[in-house]
Amino acid sequence: MKKYALLLCTLALSAGFAGAADEGDKERKEDIVRHRAIAAAHETAAKCLEAGKKEEVCAQELRTACKGLAIGKYCGMKHQH
Repeated sequence: MKKYALLLCTLALSAGFAGAADEGDKERKEDIVRHRAIAAAHETAAKCLEAGKKEEVCAQELRTACKGLAIGKYCGMKHQH
C-alpha cells in the first residue's frame, strides 16, 4: 500500500512539474518574440542614423517603435555617446 501511495505522489509531482515546464516554455517563447521586436527596432534606428537623419528624430522613432516592449526611453538599452 505504501509503495502505491508513493507511486501516486511521484506521478502527481511529475505532472505538476510538466505543467510548470509548459508555462515556462510559453514565457520563453514570448520573451524571444520581444527580444526580436526590440532588435528590429534598434536595427531600424541604426538605419535611420545611417540615412543621415538627426539623432533626436531617430530616438523618437525608436521610442515609438518600442512602446510597450521595453523599459525606459532607450528601448531597454542605452550606450555611451
